[in-house]
Amino acid sequence: MDRLASFGNDPFDKPPCRGCSSYLTEPYIKCAECGPSPFLLCLQCFTRGFEYKKHQSDHKYEIMTSDFPVLEPGWTAQEEMALLEAVMDCGFGNWQDVAYQMRTKTKEECESHYMKNFINNPLFSSTLLSLRKTKDSHFAEGAIPFKPTDDPPRPTFDSVLSRDMAGYMPARADFMEEFDNYAEWDLKDIDFVDDDSDILRALKLAVVDIYHSRLKERQRRKKIIRDHGLINLRKFQMLERCYPKEVQELYDVMRRFARVVGPIEHDKFIESHALEFELRREIRRLQEYRKAGIKSFCSAKVYERVKRMREDERRKRTMLCDVLQYIQDGRACQQWLSKQAAIDAGITPAVTTITVSATGRRSAPPLNLTGLPGTEKLNEREKELCQVVRLVPGAYLEYKQALLNECRRQGGLRLAQARALIKIDVNKTRKIYDFLIKEGYITKA
Repeated sequence: MDRLASFGNDPFDKPPCRGCSSYLTEPYIKCAECGPSPFLLCLQCFTRGFEYKKHQSDHKYEIMTSDFPVLEPGWTAQEEMALLEAVMDCGFGNWQDVAYQMRTKTKEECESHYMKNFINNPLFSSTLLSLRKTKDSHFAEGAIPFKPTDDPPRPTFDSVLSRDMAGYMPARADFMEEFDNYAEWDLKDIDFVDDDSDILRALKLAVVDIYHSRLKERQRRKKIIRDHGLINLRKFQMLERCYPKEVQELYDVMRRFARVVGPIEHDKFIESHALEFELRREIRRLQEYRKAGIKSFCSAKVYERVKRMREDERRKRTMLCDVLQYIQDGRACQQWLSKQAAIDAGITPAVTTITVSATGRRSAPPLNLTGLPGTEKLNEREKELCQVVRLVPGAYLEYKQALLNECRRQGGLRLAQARALIKIDVNKTRKIYDFLIKEGYITKA
């Protein structure tokens, strides 16, 4: 008896019996003399002495079955495969559903056997399995948070959720408005008749071929949406918000390439970049500790606590400078006192702006550029300009590039042209224009 079954548990994965064409179930018979393709028979055809072409009933044979222990007594090879398939379908840790799908073992037996032989097995100690023991691992084999075959929600017609799902109808697996929705219009007037000329008939067939290609594209797009779980927009958005901001930007950029690879490969790619981002951030934190002379995690906790206290004190000093500029404005003083009370209570103060008193208009304080994107691309004079004009570095760089391009194109630039080119406050435009003229970036027309 051959104890190495050639196929899995699913009978539809096995080739049919050569005698009765029924799907094989274990045990079944394999001819040891016919080849190279296996000649398989069910037990009923074998007992009747079925013969076909070169196969004779007196040939040597093997009994194919997986009813034998592999890793430990009491667990057959067939049960081992059923356990792995159940864990793959139900998810690791969902032992109640795993036992229900297996039918032959309890949830305690399934959990104990899986942990003993597939997780804590010393044979796997040198593999990557040892790296996945932590509960908060960011990289998992099942990168998709829900199966593509999950039945999406069934919202009422013309509701907000129905519009978010682009009018998808789960019972029909169709959309209210399909991609290339009017592709059928090109065929509605085509009629094949016997007296058509060869050219006209060929033209009609070409139109039908074009329609078939458009249908294939429609089906391809629906398959991408279904495989990647894009129908349920809420779940997709919840998954995207789990990542840091930098990874969310990458997620948005790489979304267009999801059609090239499968859903698991695409999510693994995003998860690997999320893991890389976490590792880089942790490395920067450890480098900061080492630069400060810290060599133990106990000292690092003290350092973090002192660092937060130092930042709070610096924020208090900054707010004090702000309020000193508006010391004659009672409302501004009240806002500063509110911020101070929030900090003393351990609450993050709300960002408020200093209002203008009725006594007169005062200039706003300089803009704090700390942490704003694009600040590192500015020189000291440009930083000072952005602080005084209260313009974020990213917007300033865009306006500067637009003015430079227009100046090169026309050989010079007037203030009126600059104001027509960048639609912002005219006073800010004049300051930017005068600054670029003074620094030699542009020339007057």
